[in-house]
Amino acid sequence: MDRRGFLRVVGGAALTPFVGGLLSACGAPPGTKTSDGGADGVGGGGGTRKVRLGFIALTDCASVVMAKELGYFAERDLDVTVEKQANWAATRDNLLTGEIDGAHCLFGMPFSVATGIGGNRSTDLRIAMMLNNNGQAITLNKDFASVGYGDLAKAKAALAAKTPTLAMTFPGGTHDLWLRYWLKAAKVDEKALKIITIPPPQMVANMKVGAMDGYCVGEPWGAVAAREGIGFTHLNTQDIWKHHPEKALVVNQKFATERGEVLQDLMAAVLKASAWLEDKTNLAKASEVIGGPAYVNAPATEIAGRLGGTYDLGVGLGERTYDEDYMRFSREGLVNAPRRAHAIWFMAQYRRLGLLAEDPPFQQLADTLILRGAYEQAAEAAQVAVPDDDMAPFNVRLDEATFDPTDPQEEVKRP
Repeated sequence: MDRRGFLRVVGGAALTPFVGGLLSACGAPPGTKTSDGGADGVGGGGGTRKVRLGFIALTDCASVVMAKELGYFAERDLDVTVEKQANWAATRDNLLTGEIDGAHCLFGMPFSVATGIGGNRSTDLRIAMMLNNNGQAITLNKDFASVGYGDLAKAKAALAAKTPTLAMTFPGGTHDLWLRYWLKAAKVDEKALKIITIPPPQMVANMKVGAMDGYCVGEPWGAVAAREGIGFTHLNTQDIWKHHPEKALVVNQKFATERGEVLQDLMAAVLKASAWLEDKTNLAKASEVIGGPAYVNAPATEIAGRLGGTYDLGVGLGERTYDEDYMRFSREGLVNAPRRAHAIWFMAQYRRLGLLAEDPPFQQLADTLILRGAYEQAAEAAQVAVPDDDMAPFNVRLDEATFDPTDPQEEVKRP
């Protein structure tokens, strides 16, 4: 299916593919053969069981990359290649067609695809485990600097003064929801603006040429905009929802059902890398590794600060420091357990924010798309504690809303 066909206009905001006057993504498509005969990605080695994992050039690919670079995959007899994807739509397509077995992926993507927002209603994308919490940002153009950090009233007034264009990375994905949730909390009329889809590594370049007035994406692309003076961080997503789900290890159904033992070892290696990343003394090394051309392709200095919780907001707004709720990869297992309550929240937001006209089967999709049992088995083998809050209510701090996953309609109806 043509991936452009997946993107559609929803709720008065245009969800457009990355075309036309916008700058195109660079580099060969994933899987393209290079001059040396290899694929576009970092090769395997050290194991006999081959696995192909995709990733996007974002800081939060760190646990997958470091599991590779530290030899944690190889010590479990896994020959893993990690392959850079052009954008999230390419990641989706390559997962569904089996070009890759799994990926560093938006937590919301399986639900977006299954409900038809960002895909063909396939339920073949499964969440094996979480990779990180927190660490995304809403960046606004420097012309909006008077809005400052986190002031919703000022943001509303500034956006109302023009017809702005805002960007996110995939319809129904995490960045799409953080952006729309912020707009809703600020009481901004979405019909008075346009929302477009742009691949993460191309956000800064498109802000430079005036393609949009703001965007929501993962790091380091918020930090880069701040350093280059073209934009500033208006809101970090941990200030929307503390310890929110962000990226997940997503696998296709075939891999999950036919290679369950390999998946268990894959999760064990990522859990080990996640714990390694929790030690702040390791973050400088991690920043150097993932900043390399094969991965994020950004200076380590632009990765390290926010990876450790120190945010230069840009345009003279100073720094904001997070002691506990910066980008986290383990928190002794609290990060890594995939929760069905979070899945139901995402789908409730699809209804509340106008992305879906009818209720999806909330519980059924949560049960199907989250491999909770497989994760619990892997965590037990790795001696990682599994929290007992799979279906527990939780609070979203931006508008102090409490969500009960057993009653998603209450959230759907909330103004």
